[in-house]
Amino acid sequence: MQDLSRADLAEQVIPSLQEIQERLGYIPREAITWLADKLHLSEQEIYGVASFYNNFRFTPPGKHHLRICLGTACHVQGGDRLLAATSEKLGIKPGDTTSDGRYSLERVACVGCCALAPAVVLDDVVHGRTTQRSLKRLLDSIDREDRKAKKSEGGSQ
Repeated sequence: MQDLSRADLAEQVIPSLQEIQERLGYIPREAITWLADKLHLSEQEIYGVASFYNNFRFTPPGKHHLRICLGTACHVQGGDRLLAATSEKLGIKPGDTTSDGRYSLERVACVGCCALAPAVVLDDVVHGRTTQRSLKRLLDSIDREDRKAKKSEGGSQ
């Protein structure tokens, strides 16, 4: 193990973790093992850095990535209730992906759309002034589109 300060460790590990996640969409256990070997660090040190920052994922992301803002404005406008209801509807906790791989759910500190609170980002599209009802309609719409696409794929083969 190298004798590195925390800053030195983060300087080497973070860019590597970012590149892995950019390529794979998440950080699998094998990548932690590989990176530890490459940098001559323990897996615990790599995992310690990766788990400290909430932007690193350890499970594959879903086809649809749902981020619910819990910044101050969104929290005051019901973002926490929106997250709880969505978590219940999808049957997953924030940071997880549904068992069918369709949705991943994430809580975020701020999406920068405070005037639209509570804000939700679905597949990189911001939806403002979101209610439980409007989010349910949005998810139902995504489900219909996915079923339609699946049906057309199956019929064209």
